This record gives sequence, structure tokens and C-alpha cells, in this order.
Amino acid sequence: MAADKAAMELTIAALTLVSATLHPIWNALAKGDEHPEWVFFSLLVLTSLLAAVHALLIGVDLLSITLVWPMALISAGGLLLYGVSLVLTLRRGDLSIYYPIIRSSPLFIVCVGFFVLGERYSVTLLLGIASVLVGAFFLQYRRGAHLLEHSLTLGLAALAMVGTGIYSIADARGVQRVEPMVMFFWSTLLALPFFTAFLSRLYRGRGEDPGRMLLGSWKARPWHHLAAGLLAYVSYFLILTAYQLGGNVAAVTSLRQASIPISVLLGGLYLREKGIPARLFWSLVLAGGIVAIITAH
Repeated sequence: MAADKAAMELTIAALTLVSATLHPIWNALAKGDEHPEWVFFSLLVLTSLLAAVHALLIGVDLLSITLVWPMALISAGGLLLYGVSLVLTLRRGDLSIYYPIIRSSPLFIVCVGFFVLGERYSVTLLLGIASVLVGAFFLQYRRGAHLLEHSLTLGLAALAMVGTGIYSIADARGVQRVEPMVMFFWSTLLALPFFTAFLSRLYRGRGEDPGRMLLGSWKARPWHHLAAGLLAYVSYFLILTAYQLGGNVAAVTSLRQASIPISVLLGGLYLREKGIPARLFWSLVLAGGIVAIITAH
């Protein structure tokens, strides 16, 4: 019995760490593209199709989403907020600065508990919050620059963080009653038309044809689109599976913070961003703060 439990915990840990490795890779692919918004659009389309095919192959009823419709709608709203904020952040700032901030969603969850639910927290948790804020500040701070010089980009990253927190909470609850690919299919499908409307407004406001821009982006780097969609699906499916197998939310979320230093290294090695040693240090401070928040909550 003890051996079975240990094997299950090891499986959950492995799923989480693989997911944490894959997630920043598709973010780096989006950032490396001239138009990250079209990479995210392709990601939504491809993940919807992958989820539908996956469900069909193993005989899962996609209409079982009726059991958790509220969670699906909340998840889609969070995903939309995340997607819009993410692509605007990637258009303006470095991956190695803003990915760690976007992945700080446990801070949002704790703030909701404090300000909305009236919860009270320990000194350890408050120190964790301080570490997140300090790490986030010094990630985007530049010596000689004005304080919070890139406040708009920081604000967009914070909105993406909020979106992540919203859909993570909804999905973790939803997969307790339906299969992961069911949640994934409906959340991406519901978010897709609204994200399309955002892109249409973005490009038509500049006098450009969205369809032509999409085709141009695909022709320039088709593998960015395909790989991002596949990696995103596998990464998040692994996390939802870990939750479904009974993974402790605090433990799983703590392990997911491995994606933060990985994103900084990708920023330096793949995207040739500068200041990586300092950013790696402050990303570890931020990630450590997140782990403290999770374990103390």
C-alpha cells in the first residue's frame, strides 16, 4: 500500500516537472515570433482540435462539460484574460523578465483570500509575498532608469497572472468531475471567438488585414505555431492529470515553479536577452516566495 502511494506521488511529481519544462518553451516560441498574438491564436485552435481528437480516441463524451458548465465559463474567461495580456506583454518586454511575474498566480489567489474572504495569514506567508514583490520589482528594474519605467508592461504581466490564477482554480475543480481534455476543449473553444475579436480590432485599428497577417505568420514560421500548440496541450494536460490523480494542489503548484528559472535561461540562450545572471537570481527569489506562499497557505 505504501509502495503504491509512493509510486503515485512519484508519477504526479514527474508529470508536474515535465509540464514545468514544456510550458516556458512554447512561451519562448511565441516571444521569438514577430507576431506572438498569432502564435497564441494558433495555439487555441490547435489545442481545441487536439483535445477533441484525444477525447474521440479514448471515448470521452465532450458533452459531459454540462456537469461543470460554470467552471468551464470561468476557465474560458481566465484564459482569454491571460491570452490577451500575455501577447501584449510579449510584444513589449523580455520573456526572462515578465514570464516569472506572470507565473506568480499563487500571489493572486492569496490576495483574493485576504481581501475578499477575510482570511488571515502567517508571518511565513507574508515573507513569501514580500519575496515575490521584491523579485518582481528587481526583475524589471534597470539601474539609472525611472522607478517602474515599464509600468504598462508590468501591469499587463500582472493581468496575465490574474488570468492564470482564474483558469487554474476553475480547471482544478472542473477535472474532479470531468476528464482533462473536456475542460481543455471547452475553455479554449469558448475563448477563441473573443480572442479573434481582439485580434480583429487590434489589426483593423491599424489598417491591416488580420487574415493576411495570420497567413504571413504561418508562412514565415509554421513550426512555431505547430510546436506551441502541441507543447501547450501536453503541458497543461499533464498538470490537469496530476490534479486528477489526487496531486496535492500546494505540492503541484510548488513544483511548477521550476518553469520560472527555465524561462530565464531560455530568454538568454534562445532569445539572446541580456542581464540573465541577475534575472536568474531575482527569478529564484520570486519562485522561492511563491513556494513559501503555497506551503504556508
